Amino acid sequence: MIDIHCHILPGIDDGAKTIEDSIEMAKVAAEEGIHTIIATPHHKNNQFTNNKEDILKHVENLNKQFTERNIPINILPGQEVRIFGELLEDYEKGEILTLNHTKYLFVEFPSSSVPRYAERLLYDIQTQGIIPIIVHPERNKELQENPDLMYKLVQNGALTQVTAASVCGYFGKKVKQFSEQLIEANLTHFIASDAHNTTSRTYKMNQAFDEIEAKFGSDYVYMFTENAELLIENKNIYKEMPQPIRRKKFLGIF
Repeated sequence: MIDIHCHILPGIDDGAKTIEDSIEMAKVAAEEGIHTIIATPHHKNNQFTNNKEDILKHVENLNKQFTERNIPINILPGQEVRIFGELLEDYEKGEILTLNHTKYLFVEFPSSSVPRYAERLLYDIQTQGIIPIIVHPERNKELQENPDLMYKLVQNGALTQVTAASVCGYFGKKVKQFSEQLIEANLTHFIASDAHNTTSRTYKMNQAFDEIEAKFGSDYVYMFTENAELLIENKNIYKEMPQPIRRKKFLGIF
């Protein structure tokens, strides 16, 4: 299994604090059946700044630590970028890191809102050959209240990634319900852990896939796991199931 969103690099954001924490997170991931993790530290979220070159060095060092300890986890480089107006300019400067050097880029919205410039910026990102992936949209208050905006962003080419713990209900009933609606409406393309530690914010990937299989069928589990593999290989992902739910059904739920 591949986890494309994880805060496992030590001491650089609100995830693992020490190398020991990273090692413990890796061991738990291995027990979960995860063999590859994209490390995605926060960048420009008003608290942490982690530029591309710094992340690459941290990833190299952590992989060395895992090799020395025979921990069967491979760490790939990534970044969770809080949306900001000069994002593309910083990409040109070499400060922005796509997921495993692919065409896919994580973009994070503030938890309660979507900036007015987001639609245009996501479009501009795509004109540069980059595909934005909106992380944990199910936890965004404005998207919960205005699902038509979520639909529009995806229709315009953005992808989304839902957090495994959201599917399992760890962020509350409302977030769980919205996560399920996004899955049913073909408005999410990846399930990832967004793990920060091994206690309060751990992986929950197997539990999420069990719940998705029970509610939506094994084809959805296959699509999400296959999309993670396609992403790290820089290939085109599956954007929807063979029989997509129509927009009006999604909007009619609310």
